[in-house]
Amino acid sequence: MKKTKSDLFGVIGLGRFGTALAISLAEAGKDVIVVDGNEDKIRELRQYTEYAFVAESLSKEALKEAGIQNCDTVVVCIGERIDTSILTTLNVISLGVPHVVAKAISQDQGAVLAKLGAEVVYPERDMALRLGKRLVSNNFLDFIFLDDQVEIQQVPVGSRMIGVSVQDFNIRRKYNLNIIAIEHGNSTDIEVSPDYRFRQEDIVVVIGKVDNVKRFERDMAE
Repeated sequence: MKKTKSDLFGVIGLGRFGTALAISLAEAGKDVIVVDGNEDKIRELRQYTEYAFVAESLSKEALKEAGIQNCDTVVVCIGERIDTSILTTLNVISLGVPHVVAKAISQDQGAVLAKLGAEVVYPERDMALRLGKRLVSNNFLDFIFLDDQVEIQQVPVGSRMIGVSVQDFNIRRKYNLNIIAIEHGNSTDIEVSPDYRFRQEDIVVVIGKVDNVKRFERDMAE
């Protein structure tokens, strides 16, 4: 396989989440390595990617044989089998993959995965929270991709922002992002004053490069 790391994504585990993710990446024009122990699931994914591999075990050797070490980003989608999820995540990290994302279904599982060095996602919880927020606020803006590099995203303010003014926090300098609105409850302010001080439960709507938005999100979640 002669792809560079930045050309490749890896998806390990083809449950509903992993399958949808792999298809989404493939349809976006990305090269994707998919690995699962179920031959039928792998066969279905071969219409989307030529790099679809059946692996009876998810050992380091099996993952290496599939080419997972060539990926820049690998998503481990095995939240339900906690021991397998943790061991597989450890194997992927030990192969030198720079960005490993792991699905978790509990806080305890997520804590272990995070300690291993993975970025942890909780798909079911996050989907429920986003849906609830949209139903309550009647706000259809969840996030909008403008292209593969730029997006508009809603980010809840972190504790380090509360009480700090827009000017002093300076999101543009720290993250190369621009604030286009601040939401609080059911109100949205699109004329944000530099003197505005962030409050608990504020939602900042920012626009910028995807990587910068993700870095801002991670910092606010800490």
